[in-house]
Amino acid sequence: MRAVVQRVSRASVAVEGRTVGEIGAGLLMLLAVGPDDTEREARVLADKVLGLRIFGDDAGRMNLSVLEVAGSVLVVSQFTLLADARKGRRPSFAAAAPPEIAEPLVASLCSMLGDGGVTVATGRFGAMMEVALVNDGPVTLVLDVVDGKVR
Repeated sequence: MRAVVQRVSRASVAVEGRTVGEIGAGLLMLLAVGPDDTEREARVLADKVLGLRIFGDDAGRMNLSVLEVAGSVLVVSQFTLLADARKGRRPSFAAAAPPEIAEPLVASLCSMLGDGGVTVATGRFGAMMEVALVNDGPVTLVLDVVDGKVR
C-alpha cells in the first residue's frame, strides 16, 4: 500500500460535479493498493495514520495526532500512485491491485480509521474524481506499507 497523506484545513471530492465526500480540518489520504496487500497492511497503515503527530500543539510544534485535534480523514483511492514511469513515456500500472482486491481493502481501511475514532469521508472507488484541498502547512507525507511494515 502506498498513501500520500496531507494535513488539510479542508478537502472535498466530487464525482460528476457532485460532492461525494468532504471534511474540515484533518487529513486527506490518497491511497493505492498493490496486488499483494492484505488486511495486515491496511491495519498497519490505519494505525500509523491515526497516530501521526503532524498537527501543531499550543507551542506550534508538530506534536498532536488527528485524533487529538478531533480531525477527520478523507480517503481517496488512487491507483496511479503505484505507477512505474521508468521506461518510455506511458506509465505502467501493473503494480496496482485489480479492483476486486483493492476495493474491499480500501473499504476495510476506512472502517479501521472510523473504528479508531475519526470521522471518515471517501471518494467513489473507480470513478473519475475531482479532489479539492487546502493543504495546511504544507505538510505532506508518503507512506509505503510493505510486508506489514511502514517504510
